[in-house]
Amino acid sequence: MSPPLSAGERGRGVSRIAQAPNYRERISFIHKNIYQTFYDKGANLYLETNNVEANKGNHSFLWPLTALLQAANELEALEPGKEYIAPVMKAIQQYYSDRAPSPAYQAMVVKEKVDARFYDDNEWIAIALMDAYARTHKKEYLETSKLIYRFLLTGRDQVAGGGFYWEEGNLKGKNTCSNGPGVLVALRLYQATKDKAYLDTAISVYNWTKKNLLSPKGVYYDNIRLPSLKIDSALYTYNAGTMLQSGVILYNITHEKKYLTDAVNVANGAEKVFFRNGKLPGNYWFNAVLVRGYIELYKVEKNKARLNFIIADAEHVWNNEKDTQNLLGKQKIKSLIDQSAMLETYARLAVLK
Repeated sequence: MSPPLSAGERGRGVSRIAQAPNYRERISFIHKNIYQTFYDKGANLYLETNNVEANKGNHSFLWPLTALLQAANELEALEPGKEYIAPVMKAIQQYYSDRAPSPAYQAMVVKEKVDARFYDDNEWIAIALMDAYARTHKKEYLETSKLIYRFLLTGRDQVAGGGFYWEEGNLKGKNTCSNGPGVLVALRLYQATKDKAYLDTAISVYNWTKKNLLSPKGVYYDNIRLPSLKIDSALYTYNAGTMLQSGVILYNITHEKKYLTDAVNVANGAEKVFFRNGKLPGNYWFNAVLVRGYIELYKVEKNKARLNFIIADAEHVWNNEKDTQNLLGKQKIKSLIDQSAMLETYARLAVLK
């Protein structure tokens, strides 16, 4: 029997799930839909949406593939012996650009268009691959992540005191969405190699992000604009997620209580700020990144009550925001990134069940 709801949970719209959700059935539906609706088998590439006009004749941008890559890793963790990462990485390799100053992955398929390279896109790839490396020890995952780390260093300088830019060559701002995941890449590389240079980078960037972008509400502002140093005060779930997860991992590595305190403060703040009327804001993938942070904290605290609102939001999406084909999303046109985000979320919750 579930414990009674606290007054705070009732006020935020948390509800207990009377019957355990069948996450594996949902995962099967979503995975099948991705490969029936969004996969171009002949090209070994993926489509951004299920609408030809919206896709404008292009294959997906890289960003949704980074979401699918993380989901693929969670599926492999859930179903040992099965292989989900390989086809996604075959697609991602078609975004590889070896141009100066350092090789990395660009936003669109190279043979289709020369395009910008974003530090965060590359970070999401490395995070997923390092999670996979911890599980499989496949050398290619580690080497690709090291390559991405070298690219990240080309986007870091001492303007505004440090931190990573968001887009290569765009010096107009430094974002939490490129610094939080940058910390995670460096931390995972340190855990795999014990090379202190990675840890030094992680701590430096973490401290810079906390100093410049932490809001009084306990979550993180979107970016600092340059050269004005004006703060863009928008609040997004994924920015809380990366810094929450970073704090927990830094605590695990250093055993310094201050990092765990930071993480708990972000976790407390994020639920208060983002969970309203039984649901999180509408970007599923932003929320999936937030889930990663809470699960990292759960591994330390073992406090399942913290996950109640995440489970409630996942239920809300499944019960209220899918069509008759089980394609997820509030909009009429369905997107690859939404399917991938919920695939990851349900896979993570299935492991916890």
